[in-house]
Amino acid sequence: MVTPAPASTGFSETAQARVDSWTWAVRLFKTRSAAATACRAGHVRVNGVPVKPAHTLKPGDEVRVRVNGMERIVIVERLITKRIGAAVVSQVLIDKSPPPPDPGVLAAQPRRDRGSGRPTKRERRETDRLLGRIEE
Repeated sequence: MVTPAPASTGFSETAQARVDSWTWAVRLFKTRSAAATACRAGHVRVNGVPVKPAHTLKPGDEVRVRVNGMERIVIVERLITKRIGAAVVSQVLIDKSPPPPDPGVLAAQPRRDRGSGRPTKRERRETDRLLGRIEE
């Protein structure tokens, strides 16, 4: 009698996983090299400590990733090294990230036009007053 093959879950677990490989596999970064660069720049923290790309993860670790000015907070459920589909990601991690800010709040933040050079002394003082850094 032949036993049926176990149902495929869409990913293969491993005993160890590097932080750059795992963050790429669960789609926090588009490429593994981008994940490694973010680790070297200090944008990836495991349990509150900045880590290098070769740091090994274990289930239960909290991974904080800063991507495009937003912080993603995830808890490692399973270790994987192969990239998986977006629908399967929820089986590998627990997402504790705060909700994204309201688009109206982002639009209200002052921004300079790209290529307009350094702010003048007058503009800098106006910005400081707006942000409450100086008092008149």
